[in-house]
Amino acid sequence: MSLPQANLPTVLCGPMVRRADPQSICLQFVVTKPVEMNASIEGLKTTSTQTSVGLGERLFLVFLVLSCEDKEFPTDEELCYRVSIDGTDYHNEALCYHQTPSLVVPKVLSKVLHGSCRNPHHPSKDSLLAADDFLGRQIKSTEQRPSLLLMSGDQVYADDVAGPMLVAIHQLIPLLGIYREQPLALNLPQTLASQLYVRDKYLPKEPWNKRSKFSLGYWTRKDEPHFSSVKSGNHLISFEEFIAFYILNFSSAAWQLLNPFEFNTEKLSRPHALQFEAETRALEDFVSNLPRVERLMANISTLMMFDDHDITDDWNLTPKWEQNIANSPDSKRIVNNGLISYWLFQGLGNDALQQTGTLFDAFHDAFAEGTWHFPKFDKAIHRFGQWHYCLDTYPKVVVLDTRTHRWRSEQDFNEPSGLMDWESLMELQDVLINHESVLLVSPAPVFGVKAIETIQAIFNTCGEPLVVDVENWMAHEGAAKKLIEIFKREDTPKETIILSGDVHYSFCFSVQARFGRHHNRIWQLTASGIKNEFPKGLLSILEKLDTWLFATWSPFNLFTKRWQLAVSKHRSDYGKGRYLVSDSAISLIELEQGKLERYALLHGTGEVSHFDLN
Repeated sequence: MSLPQANLPTVLCGPMVRRADPQSICLQFVVTKPVEMNASIEGLKTTSTQTSVGLGERLFLVFLVLSCEDKEFPTDEELCYRVSIDGTDYHNEALCYHQTPSLVVPKVLSKVLHGSCRNPHHPSKDSLLAADDFLGRQIKSTEQRPSLLLMSGDQVYADDVAGPMLVAIHQLIPLLGIYREQPLALNLPQTLASQLYVRDKYLPKEPWNKRSKFSLGYWTRKDEPHFSSVKSGNHLISFEEFIAFYILNFSSAAWQLLNPFEFNTEKLSRPHALQFEAETRALEDFVSNLPRVERLMANISTLMMFDDHDITDDWNLTPKWEQNIANSPDSKRIVNNGLISYWLFQGLGNDALQQTGTLFDAFHDAFAEGTWHFPKFDKAIHRFGQWHYCLDTYPKVVVLDTRTHRWRSEQDFNEPSGLMDWESLMELQDVLINHESVLLVSPAPVFGVKAIETIQAIFNTCGEPLVVDVENWMAHEGAAKKLIEIFKREDTPKETIILSGDVHYSFCFSVQARFGRHHNRIWQLTASGIKNEFPKGLLSILEKLDTWLFATWSPFNLFTKRWQLAVSKHRSDYGKGRYLVSDSAISLIELEQGKLERYALLHGTGEVSHFDLN
């Protein structure tokens, strides 16, 4: 049974170290009552500014932004910090590797952790535990510790929610008194039990006779779901569901207040009951390990960027998809709920409220008489164009927004959009020039596996781009051409290290221009997923297919958009020398003077594998 509201812990989540730069350090918390919070750095004179966002009667999102009275924080050294609540020291031993939590303000990057795609109910192990083990060993041995954790997309799966997770969400909402939005017009069943695993049947659809005649769906008279995830049976809908979901993805304390695994499955069909039981086993393991994930994030600056599953699968993939969502008030509301919740729990910490904080006034104005009224705020958040950000480190960190500045096809609305439009690519070009080395975070790989991209192109030709997620940089002629031109410029970095995820497998490619104006190297380092995996047998087949069809001598290379670039595949010591690795893992990037020195995968199983960079 749930605990009485009076026994709620004050802190549900936090501290989570978000952006840390010489000017400011941002700490993020979730608390259950209004409190006065403060933070300090040992040995330094600091001040902290608190920003609280009320999300429920017993739910507040709190940010502490610290500044140093000596103008700047010291960089690349361990800084121990303390937090106080209402004047009393807050100490949680579970968050400490030593006596107190600590962090590093990164300047010269030597070790960086990177990963993406963390699905709580996937049966694989959460590789953030491997990151926690690694950070703990580095701290205890006084070795140079990783100073940055980059999460490049799908930190949550709003479109792929386990049955027990949805039950937990609906237990947490009344417990914390999470403020609700105006009800949507969807004709959902009255009880949660009757909604489990069948919500997709009630979500909006595009009638078959309005689909393109070039698509298979038109001729089979199949309505097209606005929400195209094949696992959308428990898709999140309301704003309060998104809020509770974020808390449950990162807070072990919240799970202690609930009993979702005792849900009576007798009203479910036999297949759904078995699915609920399997998801229960995976989630129980996920929940048991959450304290170690919280410890990790309390001791390392963690920065994030959205991809599609943070909102919904295939988010903005084609102009037609965008049009369908825009023309449906209910679909638009669901997508906007995902974006607003991303802003609150991920976006605000990425820039320590500098640009993202300008949305606060419009957000607070959307709350009236205990209910959210979002139409005006929707306009404000869609006009906001600063989801991307940079870190002034060496190498410079450039994190790309590849979802909200799409290069849309004007000829065919069913064609995949380019991941960035002309204006955004020109802005990227300005950011990249005159740097020796850059760490570029692109949620989707810039240089992917050619065989897989070819299969995607075939599905796209058949009018079904959503079936296989045709979201690669080379799928759009204009975006691909402009990006390659940028990499060939003589004033772009000599060393560009691209960190990507999205695909649920990991690999290491190196790229050099055949006809460039200067000698440079591009590394494509893909680590996916933190808690997710591509079907291993299928990936083995695709790896062999890619090796055969696109070998160095193959004439098929001439038909790819990147024929001007020489792409080398680097094998790992995982398995039998695989260059495509499907295993839950987070990556460790080691740098020497801004150049890639080592690239390793820290597997959720505890195994460590390395890629041969020669």
